[in-house]
Amino acid sequence: MPQIPPDVVALCDYERHAAAILPAPVRAYVDGAGADGLTHRANLEAWARIRLEGRVLADMRGATTRLTLFGQEMAHPFLLAPVASHGLAHGEGEHATALGAAAAEAVMVVSTQAGRRIEDIAARAQGPLWFQLYMQAGRDDTLTLIRRAEAAGYRALVVTVDAPVSGLRNMEQRAGFRLPAELGPVNLQGLHVPVIDVPPGRSPVFLGMLDTAPRWEDILWLREVTRLPVLLKGIMSPVDATRAVEAGIDGIIVSNHGGRALDTLPATAEALPRITRAVAGRVPVLCDGGIRRGTDALKALALGASAVLIGRPQIHALAVGGAAGVAHMLTLLRAELEVAMALTGRRFLHEIDESVICRAQD
Repeated sequence: MPQIPPDVVALCDYERHAAAILPAPVRAYVDGAGADGLTHRANLEAWARIRLEGRVLADMRGATTRLTLFGQEMAHPFLLAPVASHGLAHGEGEHATALGAAAAEAVMVVSTQAGRRIEDIAARAQGPLWFQLYMQAGRDDTLTLIRRAEAAGYRALVVTVDAPVSGLRNMEQRAGFRLPAELGPVNLQGLHVPVIDVPPGRSPVFLGMLDTAPRWEDILWLREVTRLPVLLKGIMSPVDATRAVEAGIDGIIVSNHGGRALDTLPATAEALPRITRAVAGRVPVLCDGGIRRGTDALKALALGASAVLIGRPQIHALAVGGAAGVAHMLTLLRAELEVAMALTGRRFLHEIDESVICRAQD
C-alpha cells in the first residue's frame, strides 16, 4: 500500500508528487486541457481573485458542514467529479477511488467511461454513488445504461451535456497519449457506435458526428424514463440553465469540463453567479472547475452553489496514495472549509452567502 508523503498538506502537493509518478503521456491526459489551456488556468485564477470578509467573535457552537441534497444526507459539500479511466493512476482503479470517497463520507460520481463495470464498482463500494451518463447515439443504449445504474443502486444521474464532440486536447496530442486497451470504457461494450466515413482532409464533426448528439428533446425523454434525480453537467449559460429548469431537471452543475472542451469559456467562478441568479433557487446548483482549497468551496457556496465537485485532484491523490490518498485529499478540503467557516463566522452552510465576499467598493 503506498504511503502518503509527509509533506503532502494541500492538494497542490498531491499534484506535485503525482507529476513525478505518472508517465508523461498520462500526465498530459490527466492535467491537459483544451487547445491553449486558457479556460483551465482561468478556473484556478478566478477563485484566487475573490477575497473573503473575515468576521470575529462569532458563536460557532454546534458548527457543521452537513447538508441534504436530493434527499441524501451528506457530511460535507465535496463530491468526486466523474473522471474516466482511474486505472491510469492506480491498479485498483475506480474501486480504490470509491473506497477513499466512502472513508471521507463523500459521494463519488462514476463515469460512463470508467475502466470498471458500474455494477462491480457499486458492489464493492461502501458509500453512495451517482452515475455520470453520456447519452448514446440510440435511446435504447442510453436506457440500458440508465437501467443498469438504477439496478446497481446509483442514487442520481449526472448527464454531461457540454461535450457532444471532444475538445482539441493539444497537450495529449503532443505527448502521444493512447488509452491502453485494458483500461477502455468497459461499460460501453455491446452498445452501438456510429461509423462515420471521413474522407482525407476533412474533420468528422460536420460529416455525421453531430447527427446523433443529444438535444433538448432527448433530455425531456430522459426525465420521463427514470425516477432518479437528474442533473445536467456542463451548464455555463443562464439561458440553458433556465431551459433546464423548465425541462424538469432536478439540478444543474456549472462546469466548463475542467477547461478540456471549448477553450476560452469563462471560469466557472465567473459563470456561477449568473446562473444562480437565473435559477433563483428553483433547483440546486453545483459547480466544479479549479476547486483546490476549502476557501474555493466557501466562495462557491457564497456565490450560490450547494456543493462542489473535485476532478483532477482525485486522480493526483489516487496516484500518490491510492484509496488512502483520496480520503486524505477530501479530508484536507473539509478541514480547510471548516477553518474558513470559523474565520468568516459561518456556523452552517446555509449561512454562507455573498456577504462572505469582500467587495472593494464597500
